Formats: sequence, C-alpha cells, structure tokens
Amino acid sequence: MSRPVIGITCYVEPAAFTVWRMPAALLPYTYVEHVVRAGGQPVILPPAGDPAPLAGRLDGLIMAGGGDVDPGRYGEDPHQQTGYIRKFRDTAEFELVGAALDAGLPFLGVCRGLQVLNVHLGGTLHQHLPDVVGHGGHSPAPGEFGHLPVSPVPGSRLAEVLGAEKVDAAHYHHQAVDRLGDGLTVSASSDDGTVEAVELAGHPFALAVQWHPEAGEEGHLFEALVDAATADGHR
Repeated sequence: MSRPVIGITCYVEPAAFTVWRMPAALLPYTYVEHVVRAGGQPVILPPAGDPAPLAGRLDGLIMAGGGDVDPGRYGEDPHQQTGYIRKFRDTAEFELVGAALDAGLPFLGVCRGLQVLNVHLGGTLHQHLPDVVGHGGHSPAPGEFGHLPVSPVPGSRLAEVLGAEKVDAAHYHHQAVDRLGDGLTVSASSDDGTVEAVELAGHPFALAVQWHPEAGEEGHLFEALVDAATADGHR
C-alpha cells in the first residue's frame, strides 16, 4: 500500500546553503522526518501559484509555523512587536485552509497554522502575548524554544491523541488566540490561560496546536494525522 501524501506548507525566506545565499522555499526537516516515521509521504507546498486545488489531491495537510499573520485580516493595526508578515504566504494559506476544510481533508496546524485556521474562521489573535500573560516564556529568546506544560481538555480529540493529562511542549510564539473562530473549541491551554490547541467540530480530523511538536521526539500528532489520511474516504 502506498504512503498517504501529506502536504506541508513552508516558508520563503533568505537562506544560505553550500555556496549560495538567496531566497528559498524551506522547512525545518523535522516535519519531514515525523511524517515519514508516521508512515506518510511528505510533499512541501510553497506559497506560490494556486495551491488551494491541491486539497483535492492530497491525503492530509500540515500547515506549518512561520511569521505573523497580517492583522489586517482580523481588522486590527499591527502591534509594534508584530513582524515577519508575508502577505503572499497569507494569501496562499488562507485559500488552502479553506479548500482543505471544504474537502474534509485531515488537517494539522502548527503554531502559525493554528492562527491561520482561527483567523480564517473569523477569530482574532493577541498580537503580543507578553502583554497579556506578563511573561515571555512562550518565546524566551530568538531561536530558543520555551518549555511550558500544556493541559489537554479531557474528552477532546487532542486528549485522545496525546493520551496524557499534561504535556511538556516546545513553544516559540509571541501570539495566540484571542477570540475563537467559528466552530472551534479549545482543546488545550497552558497554566497562564493561553489557548494552546483547538479542534473543529464536525470535521473528520482538524486539530491545531500552538506549540511545536516537530521539535520533539514524540510523534503522536503526526501519527494521528497519517492514520486519518489512510481512513476510508481519505485514501
């Protein structure tokens, strides 16, 4: 049996490799490794052309991390700490997430992926979380993960997938859900009240987490996505 095809969105940023320095479509390779270990076939999806129709050709979709969503999409002006906005990526990914949800495609959002899902469904974001929670533990320093526990909501799909009452998670985000998008429910939070995961009611498999599961060894979320992608009707 062939591996289910799992699309993964990616960054477009300046990068250095071998003798070259130039803009590149890139993705932390840990995403790829987790999908392969879970039994999927990863395919990287750059924010170019028209990726939305690919929702009908994929078996599952991971919306990966990245810079901040343009706050104009939820009716706000940028906070002074809001940055790394890539409007071309917003355009591609908002269209893609809409097509994925319409198609019932198994979906896993990671960090920015949760925020895109929430804003697409009419929600808003806290643009600078330290202003809300009073500390910088969710993003302690550039290039450094914070490690804070998150608590899955008992009875949620996420709790079923993770099989634990508390999870030590790798955080690297200074934004988070403010107003929840239509149809979403909170499925995990941190001790300071930050929304750390959401899921979409009525969808076969649509989970999104604010932390970075690709940075850890445990692969339950990727395994659950691949399992959903191989279920009847998806593969």
